[in-house]
Order: sequence, then structure tokens, then C-alpha cells
Amino acid sequence: MVSAGGPKSPQEAKSKGTTAQTAKTSAMSQLSDQELGFKSLKYGDIVAGTIVRVDPREILIDIGAKSEGIVDPQEMASMSADALSKLSVGERILAFVLRPEDREGNIVLSLARAQLERDWREAEELLKNEQVFEAQVAGFNKGGLIVRVGKVRGFVPATQLESTFRRKSESAGSTESGESDLSALVGKKLQLKVIELDRERNRLILSERAAARELRKGQKERLLAELKEGDIRTGTVTSVADFGVFVALGGVDGMIHLSELSWTKINHPSDLVKVGDQVQVQVLSVERDRERIALSLKRLQPEPWTTVEERYKVGQLVTGTITKLASFGAFARLDDNIEGLIHISELADRRIQHPKEVVKEGDQVTLRVIRIDAARRRLGLSLKRASDEYSEYDTALDAPEEDWPEPGNEEPSDEQT
Repeated sequence: MVSAGGPKSPQEAKSKGTTAQTAKTSAMSQLSDQELGFKSLKYGDIVAGTIVRVDPREILIDIGAKSEGIVDPQEMASMSADALSKLSVGERILAFVLRPEDREGNIVLSLARAQLERDWREAEELLKNEQVFEAQVAGFNKGGLIVRVGKVRGFVPATQLESTFRRKSESAGSTESGESDLSALVGKKLQLKVIELDRERNRLILSERAAARELRKGQKERLLAELKEGDIRTGTVTSVADFGVFVALGGVDGMIHLSELSWTKINHPSDLVKVGDQVQVQVLSVERDRERIALSLKRLQPEPWTTVEERYKVGQLVTGTITKLASFGAFARLDDNIEGLIHISELADRRIQHPKEVVKEGDQVTLRVIRIDAARRRLGLSLKRASDEYSEYDTALDAPEEDWPEPGNEEPSDEQT
């Protein structure tokens, strides 16, 4: 019997030598791969390569490894002739490493998995950057829309839709109607934003509402940056309040103060505009830090009193609407929104105690112009002199000058006191 430290048998010596040679060859092979700059591949790597052969049986791709990669035969079997025709020798392409080395020593690749991986990575970037993108609706179910982000299946819940279809279905209150509205969106392109992503659960949730908010925010920032005093814009009236009117300018609302609506005094903004009206406005000021825009409607029209003497002559007959009553007379608005005063002494041939004995607010009457003072914004009118018998008359007012109120200091009507 040979001792443990004694000489080995020929078989043992041969076996030991073979094992050592194999280890040495493997180490040399690994060293050679590293020294020659070959890639060290593992499952899941996405590699770029150049197609070197394309035929119905085999696709070879040079990926810079010690051997060329081949597309998985099972994937090849499922590829259509049209898909194969889109691949050409010399084309740069991405591939997914399925097996770094099979039994024959080949690197097995997948083109479909590479595209899917790239699409997931793109979706992750969209989520990370909060980016809005456009995609086409591929289908629908009772809960929402199906949208493909490349090869990744995304889902837009019905509650995340901004479209008029969602609002119609909600107002209808019918599931059948809602599904019909969703089906009408198939094939249409929507602006979307990724709001949830879970690759392990193959879950990609998209939102049109979030995308719309992001787009409005961007429009608002751009508008605030580019708007300047004096700009003329067209907008839509979104709200009418006692103190003024709000106008949407495409991303941000501006306000027209009551004093900037008309050159003449009005009782309420609703006398001039209503929600939904398209209006042209002038920008008065922009407070970017507070996101406030002051607008004017009246400044796009000439100030009426600057041209009043061109449009009216003493003795002319005009039509006016009684706007308010005061103890000293009645105010009447003419067709161009200029207001004149009918002094109490010019309302009737008889002596009266109050204008309400002759007229009331809202009455349309024929009047004669008896005085024009553009500098002081005063227009004297007469109801009693509108008849033909006063075709020849004294143009001086019967009322003394001090009876005229200063502009803006008129007495309130009886209804207001």
C-alpha cells in the first residue's frame, strides 16, 4: 500500500495533469478575452451590433464579442416575412442577451426583448422627467383606454381622460354610453403623461388629465414670459363678477376691471359681455411673480368724448335709453354708450317734482341735443324739445350751471337710495 505522501499512480498523475491543463486553458481564454477587448456578457444585457447576415433561417449580429450573436430560433420562427424584410445587412440594431453562450458556443439574442426593454426604459424616462408625449389609442375596455408605448401596453383609466367624451359619458350616467364614447377614441392620438410604472407587475398607467395640466402650465409660463404692456390679444370671457371680467388668453386668465370695460359708466359688467364671448383686449400690465395680468377692453376704442363734437350737433334728434333717475334730472345713454343729462326742467312743459313722474329706467325716448361740452364731458339733452314745435329754440339750458353734477358724482337713483 502506498503512503499518502508517496508517489502517485500513472492514472492519478494523468488525471491531475488534465485538470491543471483545463484550468490553465480556461484562465488563458478569459485573459485573452479581456486583453482583446471582448465584451463580458450576461443575461439581460442590451447590446448594440451590426447585422451581418439575414435569411429566413438565421440572423447574425456582430456585437463586438469573440463570436457573432444569433437571433433566438424560436423568435425567428414567429417573425413574419414583412418583419424580416425590414432588416438589412449593415444596419445598426439593439439586441437583448438571452444566453451568453449556448451548447454550441453561440451568443443567443432577442430583437423583440430588446425593443421591449428599450420601451420600458423610455417609459421610465418619461415618468422621471414628467414629460408629455403623444400616443395613439389602440383599444378600450369598460375601465378606460389601451395605449401602446412602443411594445409596452399602457392603460388610461376613464377617470384620467380630459376629452369631451369623458364629460359626455359622465353626464349621461350610463355604462353603455360610456363604453360607446370610449370606442370613439380608438385610433385617435392623445397627449399623455406617465403617472405610475411597475415593471414587475407589467403595469403602466397613463393620464390625459395630467398631461393637459402640464401643457396648460407650460402655456401659462410662456405667456407670462412673452406678454408685455400694450400687446393686443384675443381671449374668451370665462367669468363675470361685480368688479370686472376674467378673460382666458390661452393658458392664463387676465382681468378687465370694471373701470376698463367702457368709456361710459355701466351698472354691471354683464351689461357689456357674457361668459363665452370672444373679446379683443389690450394688456395694461403684467405681474409675473404674482401671475396677474391687467387688461382693458375700452382702450381699443376711441374715447367717445374726443369725437363727440364730430358726431353730434346742437339741435340734432337722437334716441336714448333712460339709465337712472336723480332729483335734478334723468340720465340717458345714446347708441354709442355716451350718457347725457336731461335736466328736470327739460323733461316736460309742466313743472314736475321728480323725473319719475315722466320717465322710468329702461325707457327708450327721442331727445334733442341742446348742449355739448366735450372738455367737461357733458351732453345736455331735452325730452320736451324733441317735438317739431321746438325746431326753433334757444340752445341755452334753462338749468343753471351749478345744477350739473361733476362726472362720477351723480346722485343715485331712487331705487338705489
